[in-house]
Amino acid sequence: MQLTAEPGTQARPTGRRDTDGMAVASFVLGLIGLLVLNVFLGPVAIALASLALWRGTARRGRALLGLGLGIADLVVLGALIAADGTLSWSIAG
Repeated sequence: MQLTAEPGTQARPTGRRDTDGMAVASFVLGLIGLLVLNVFLGPVAIALASLALWRGTARRGRALLGLGLGIADLVVLGALIAADGTLSWSIAG
């Protein structure tokens, strides 16, 4: 864990806060990826969740949900590609 401090302020641990942010970001990106841009947001959610878990985040549940949602993004993309035959898809058909 790394401590940072500016003159006149107290040092705070930044490592844990960064990993917690990555866990939450993976969850949010995975959730948004179910609706739009799942080809991009799914892998990003998987990478952020994996990195947060590897670094030992306190928000392990969020990181696992982000990992699961990232994988679900890619599964949904695969199903839509199989049904439509193209990499792009729309709800309107």
